[in-house]
Amino acid sequence: MEELAYIPSPSRGVLYLGPIPLRGYAFCIIIGVFVAVWLGNKRWIARGGRTGTVADIAVWAVPFGLVGGRLYHVITDYELYFSEGRDWVDAFKVWEGGLGIWGAIALGALGAWIGCRRRGIPLPAYADAVAPGIAFAQAIGRWGNWFNQELYGRETHVPWALHITSSTDGRVPGYYHPTFLYESLWCIGVALLVIWADRRFKLGHGRAFALYVAAYCVGRAWIEYMRVDDAHHFLGLRLNDWTALLVFLLAVAYMIFSSRIRPGREAVVEPGASDGEAEGDAAVTLDKDGEKDADDGVKDGAESAKKS
Repeated sequence: MEELAYIPSPSRGVLYLGPIPLRGYAFCIIIGVFVAVWLGNKRWIARGGRTGTVADIAVWAVPFGLVGGRLYHVITDYELYFSEGRDWVDAFKVWEGGLGIWGAIALGALGAWIGCRRRGIPLPAYADAVAPGIAFAQAIGRWGNWFNQELYGRETHVPWALHITSSTDGRVPGYYHPTFLYESLWCIGVALLVIWADRRFKLGHGRAFALYVAAYCVGRAWIEYMRVDDAHHFLGLRLNDWTALLVFLLAVAYMIFSSRIRPGREAVVEPGASDGEAEGDAAVTLDKDGEKDADDGVKDGAESAKKS
């Protein structure tokens, strides 16, 4: 059967600028991080925080998140690196793909907590600010799987089928569901949902982040069901499905109990931020008063000269 329409796969996932490799997977991650920090900064400032705080804390959160994502992948797919005939050194080759979002969020949160502690900032408020940006970053990052021709779904002949051309690591060339695209679109929807709900219900104390987590888990469950790559199963379900179910329940429980214990939003998200702005306004007012006094002095001098 000839396919009239499909999503082509790139002929290669890396370009070389002289001896320097430029990998599509890495570019997607880097662009996603920049988008997350940019949007998180705008939301943080809108909540009363200082410019640059989100980026400062991201310096801790991003490396922790990358390490956590890789650890989760290596642990849950250990046979890819430590079974007979495999090279354990490949476990460190992050650029070849393999980041588990569950580990990335867990250790990334630990890194963010360290950064927040250093700045005297409540972690839940920071998490609420960056939640939509993280979802957008995931949407962008999933295109790294397209560059690597990995994590696709079952064989299909729909017009938007993904054409896999590589036969590396047991791949069978053909047309498959582009689960990377499904998850990318789902993450965009999650980001927009969190932004809308945050504006509509004034979510605070980590509830915007919990909404992001719960909504993502719903999409991840059905997308995971479509994937055909090797995975560990438990009671007939893939391990990631069980993880999504557990994390979803925890996120929903947090939203319920948090809304009862600490309703509303934080009045202050960054101690001293409003004071700094007030001092700046006072300085501007003082400068204006000083200029006014100087002008009055010039006028008085001129009048005295005329009288004399």
